[in-house]
Amino acid sequence: MIGQGILAAGITIGGFKWTGSFTTIDLIAATTNALNGALLARRPDHYKNFTIVGILLMALLGGIGGGVTRDIILNKVPGAFTNPAYILLCLAAGVVGYLIAFGSGQLFREGLFQFMTSFSLPWYAIAGAIAAEKAHLPILGVLAMAVIGPTAGRWYIDVSSGVEPKQFIRGEWFVSIAAFTGLVWLICDAAGLGTWWSVGISFIVGFTIRLLALYLGWEEPLAKEPAGVYQHSDGRPLLGRKIAGKSQRELHDLGLVVENPAPGGAD
Repeated sequence: MIGQGILAAGITIGGFKWTGSFTTIDLIAATTNALNGALLARRPDHYKNFTIVGILLMALLGGIGGGVTRDIILNKVPGAFTNPAYILLCLAAGVVGYLIAFGSGQLFREGLFQFMTSFSLPWYAIAGAIAAEKAHLPILGVLAMAVIGPTAGRWYIDVSSGVEPKQFIRGEWFVSIAAFTGLVWLICDAAGLGTWWSVGISFIVGFTIRLLALYLGWEEPLAKEPAGVYQHSDGRPLLGRKIAGKSQRELHDLGLVVENPAPGGAD
């Protein structure tokens, strides 16, 4: 059963809907993910001479990509196309992300990006779980939607930028934390907790674990390498060192340093 009040009527003005439990959660997720999209598109490992319009489109991909994918799977017209608040807030977040990325140092941008991805991931996971529960999906279907919501937007940005999708490479339990957040929401909802109690508990759990994973370097184990294949470096920067800005090697391993060709080298 969906938490009490999850379908509460919201305020609708000129097609814009700003309130209602699910709408609020989904708008928070979309807006923060749009900010992440703009920041990600400015990272050296993703940036491909994007125009300003390109950066804003990347923000839209990050912001509404997960929600649109989720809604299409659930056979619904995506909320981002029926409620203009989604696109408006995502574009505004994209502008903010572009200005921050353009005017601030890379270590500041990276620290902000990692913090905001930790913030947006549980919100989108919760929204996915709620939408799947409303559609009467079984538990595994709910958990799948909790993963698709927060990760599909990152997939679109990574593929558009020509880099390996975050879901499939070593990282700080990106997919697993999304699924676990959805599971916590399911448990809270099944226990009969109110809407915002369920949301608050599952958000705090997901956000805290994600921050700890970033700060302490908790990562998924790598698959056993085939003979002769290069073993990935373990020099990934921890969140604390990233903010402190200590190691050039850490920046290189994260993809935050663009290699300059040797003078006189071949084109």
